[in-house]
Amino acid sequence: MRVITRRFALTTPMRMLSRRRHIAVLGTLLLLAWACRKDEQPAPDEGAPVGTTPVSVDLATVPYDSLSTYRFFEGPLKDLRPAAGVLPYEPTTPLFSDYAHKQRFVWMPPGTRAAYVADTCVLAFPDGAVLIKNFYYDHVQPQDERRIMETRLLIRRNGGWIYAEYVWNEEQTEAVLDMNGSNTQVQWVDDDGALRTVDYRFPSATECHTCHKLGDANIPIGPKPQNLNADLVYADGTMNQLAKWAAVGYLEPGYPAAINTVVRWDDPAQSLNDRVRAYMDANCSHCHADGRYCDYRPMRFAWHATDDPAMLGVCVAPQDPLLPVHTHIVKPGNTEKSLLYYRIASDLDGVRMPLVGRTLVHEEGRALIEAWILSLTQTCN
Repeated sequence: MRVITRRFALTTPMRMLSRRRHIAVLGTLLLLAWACRKDEQPAPDEGAPVGTTPVSVDLATVPYDSLSTYRFFEGPLKDLRPAAGVLPYEPTTPLFSDYAHKQRFVWMPPGTRAAYVADTCVLAFPDGAVLIKNFYYDHVQPQDERRIMETRLLIRRNGGWIYAEYVWNEEQTEAVLDMNGSNTQVQWVDDDGALRTVDYRFPSATECHTCHKLGDANIPIGPKPQNLNADLVYADGTMNQLAKWAAVGYLEPGYPAAINTVVRWDDPAQSLNDRVRAYMDANCSHCHADGRYCDYRPMRFAWHATDDPAMLGVCVAPQDPLLPVHTHIVKPGNTEKSLLYYRIASDLDGVRMPLVGRTLVHEEGRALIEAWILSLTQTCN
């Protein structure tokens, strides 16, 4: 078997690009940012599901010391069998996280629901809502078993969001609160039969805020209508996720019928350009947006902003290339001269992007970006 080993470290962001492109799109982006800052408190809904063994989310005492205290899951904790009212969800194109699999759930207090703000904005969640994301690997060695690494919670409290990071024990019987950040080595066999090794990173509170910041506030990233307007297989059948949320009382009805929906980045039926836009939206836009960690950079990778090739760096000259050969952020037809490709294809500290959340090269994502750059035919000035 082929062995692939990488180390974890944080990166530093790219230097600023020209402000002229930033100014050209600033008005539209500021309007979108303003819309996403809306913090509506959704009206109650008596149709929200209620479990026979109620989930326990006491906003006065969360985060709890252990994951089991919330009672999000029934039976053995490692089975991640959701309790009544704990609803699975999945974004159309997810963020890459060192090949870890993810299982996501949402829970809201009975009688409450979220509200639509805009296609591109996170839903307006009620106080008490919890977003639950579990990270795991299959075929972990030497036992060749599934190992859940961590469970991350975002809890809506007093109109804001708090983080709670839970690290699972080796016995897979419990996960305990740990916001300090740490590493552990994991070795697993991937779908191609290759033996991989990663120095897996459990994020600290500071690292969580790097990706989940909007100004000084904490926010979710994934649960936007543009990412949820797709079918998901539930225990009682397949259904559009937004429709499912509305049916169980977790989403206020009346959201638009037509939503500008992100495509799946790995769907060969979609255009190469749209797949790249979706990939960048998932992996880059949470930092490269107004009020975010890299908001001082003029590039904007969000799905709604990438109709403009310059927002993806096409024919944009870097002010400070990492190597002399890098003539553009994206040089059409030439990966060697494209700084964006260099950073996505790297696992080196100070080079790789995104800043947080990956240490391995996403080979499938790298191949997608390579094919896209080689397909471009623009002539740069």
